[in-house]
Amino acid sequence: MLAVVTRVKNARVEVGEKIVGSTGPGFLVLLGVHRDDSEEDAAYVADRVCGLRVFEDPEGKMNVSPRDAGASILAVSQFTLFGDVSQRRPYFAEAARPEPAEALFGRFCALCRGAGFEVQTGVFGADMQVFSQNDGPVTILVDSRRRK
Repeated sequence: MLAVVTRVKNARVEVGEKIVGSTGPGFLVLLGVHRDDSEEDAAYVADRVCGLRVFEDPEGKMNVSPRDAGASILAVSQFTLFGDVSQRRPYFAEAARPEPAEALFGRFCALCRGAGFEVQTGVFGADMQVFSQNDGPVTILVDSRRRK
C-alpha cells in the first residue's frame, strides 16, 4: 500500500460539480492499493499517517502529531500510484482489482477514524477532481513495503 500524504490548509474532492469530501487543516492522502496488499498493510499505513509528526511546534519545527494539531483527513483512492512507466503508456497490473482495493481503502479509513480522526473520502472508482492548498509544502510517501 502506498500513500502520498500532503499536509494541507484545505482540500476537497468533487465528482461532477458536487463536493463529496473535504478537509480543513490536515492531510490529503492519495492511497494506492497493491494487488498483494492485506489488512496488515492498511494497518501499517494508517498507523504511520495518524502518527506522522509534520505539524509545526511553537519553534517552527515539524514536531506535532496530527491529533495534537487537530488535523482531519481527506482520503482519495488512487490506483495510478502503481503505474509501471517502463513504457510510455503506464501499465497498472500491480494495482489491486477494484473489489479488494475498495475493501482495503475502507479499512484504512476505518482505522484512521478509530484513531480519533475525522475522515472524509472521494467516491471509489469515480472520475474525481481533487483540489488542495498545500501547506509547506510538506509531502511524505508512506509505503507498506518499506517497513522494517
